Amino acid sequence: MQNFDAIQNMPPKDVAKLLEPVLGHTFARPELLDLALTHSSWSNEYGTGQHHNERLEFLGDAVLELCVSAHLYGLFPDAREGELTKMRAHLVSTVSLAERARKIGLVTLLKLGRGEGSQGGRNRDGVLSDALEAVLAAVYEDGGFAAAQ
Repeated sequence: MQNFDAIQNMPPKDVAKLLEPVLGHTFARPELLDLALTHSSWSNEYGTGQHHNERLEFLGDAVLELCVSAHLYGLFPDAREGELTKMRAHLVSTVSLAERARKIGLVTLLKLGRGEGSQGGRNRDGVLSDALEAVLAAVYEDGGFAAAQ
């Protein structure tokens, strides 16, 4: 098993440098990305209270839905609303988002509490998809809608 403690204790700007090439966005405020990668279990365990990714996840869900909806709307000009809805649902499903999170390396960058980490949280689709939504919100907050797209 990898030593996740070393990664979890990296300065936010160093973590950002690992993800920026994959995300296509350079963070002016890398602390937003750090927050997006901080699970509530880590926050609870290390006493940072409300400093975790759940609020960003909330925002990221909406940003993701808008980005995907706008893309599908433009890509399929003759598609009906129901067809577009089904396509979007598939693209933003927990399984799809978790797969993408794995591909971009979020598994190794997540800050999880020891309990959550030892119980397989790092590989749990829900944890990964939530983190990806939070990362998208961090990009949105840092660079605006164009950056999120």
